[in-house]
Amino acid sequence: MKTYAIVGTGHRSYMYLNALIGPHAEDGRLVGLCDLNIGRAETAARVAAGKGFSVPVYAHTDFDRMIAEQSPDRVIVTVPDNIHAIYIERALDLGCDVITEKPLTMNAEACARILAARRRTGRSVIVGFNYRYSPVRTLVKQVLMSGIIGHVQNCTFEWLLDTHHGADYFRRWHRTKSNSGGLFVHKATHHFDLLNWWLGTTPRRVTALGRRVFYRPEIGDAIGLTARGERCTGCREFERCGFRLDIADNAHLTDLYAENEHIDGYLRDKCVFSPDIDIEDSMNAMIEYDNGVVANYVLTAYNPQEGYRVVFDGTRGRLELLNVERSHVQPDGRLVRPALEETNRVRVQPHFGRTYEMALPKATGLHGGGDKVMLGRLFGPASNDEYGHVADDRAGAWSAMVGIAANESLKSGSAVVLRDLVEGVETPDLVAEPYGAARIWQDFDPELYPFLEGAEIV
Repeated sequence: MKTYAIVGTGHRSYMYLNALIGPHAEDGRLVGLCDLNIGRAETAARVAAGKGFSVPVYAHTDFDRMIAEQSPDRVIVTVPDNIHAIYIERALDLGCDVITEKPLTMNAEACARILAARRRTGRSVIVGFNYRYSPVRTLVKQVLMSGIIGHVQNCTFEWLLDTHHGADYFRRWHRTKSNSGGLFVHKATHHFDLLNWWLGTTPRRVTALGRRVFYRPEIGDAIGLTARGERCTGCREFERCGFRLDIADNAHLTDLYAENEHIDGYLRDKCVFSPDIDIEDSMNAMIEYDNGVVANYVLTAYNPQEGYRVVFDGTRGRLELLNVERSHVQPDGRLVRPALEETNRVRVQPHFGRTYEMALPKATGLHGGGDKVMLGRLFGPASNDEYGHVADDRAGAWSAMVGIAANESLKSGSAVVLRDLVEGVETPDLVAEPYGAARIWQDFDPELYPFLEGAEIV
């Protein structure tokens, strides 16, 4: 049984914490919790104690002591993005393998340092790209690998964040680029990793545009919220604001943040219309890949619905995935209750043929079922990784560097070549089109493609 320590015990760490004290308690043992805010670490320890697990707590200054005393096999890094590299490198140097939340890090030099540390120590790094593991997204990978639409030439990828989820990035530490690298790095690293993984190649050049058009003081004024405070708690506009976060109505957020904000001054519910915000909420990027594919990417963080649409145009046809995660948020800012079921649609349209509406694999849980599958892969028994779900530090670096290059393009107004950012970032192992190319000009035969079983002809 492997042993684990978690550094960074904010909300995101609970996916791993709950797995190790719940479904995967027999697969791994949690031996340490470490945080800048000792109150949050103690909160996590109380949650573990409630399930019968006693886990020691350490201050961030005692990270090395935690490793020395507890000797974890793996360190799970869920600290803010701007200090990922510090703890990843240190854990590797102290002889531990690492599982880290995305993004791998925020700048290209740190990417190279992490890869160098992994080579130097002979340890391993896994990036928690849970989006890869979703059964529906795995179906898309399977379709692309099959060659049914030939060689992909172009891709369009639009991601919509709604006024519940999207707004939350403008309340938290993510709201400043010095902490998160902006949504091009923090959030879009998921999407860039999906593209890299789906296409089985590495990005070459990025051209980007980005603005903050919605989460601005002028918009708050325009919708009549003129008496805004620094935060939602105690704000005079609280009852009228559709963007409010009611920490007092959420026991988990209260225990984790409200009860511990006196320790480090971190406020979880800052106003989304604050003038202090410096990240974009509307972004576009054109990504050119080593294999010739061109992807056009769009992210907006103020939509009435949440979901995404991705289209692949190939030499033999077209593939489309349409997802609606939430159809809308209620006018007072609350999510629809009961929650509406997430919907997905996958369509394959070969040249000179009818469109196939794919039968979708079953999925349960968050992120399209990706969390459950990923945690099983991370903590459960070893299994065949046919589609290359597990992302290492190299994959994490190439994903992060798309966002890093996009930020550089925003500043310069020019295209940025990723390999010009830094040396020493190796190409990851790629799972691409093992037999698709051989069939590219053959007559289309549905029997060659087992994933079409159960599909409906539109």
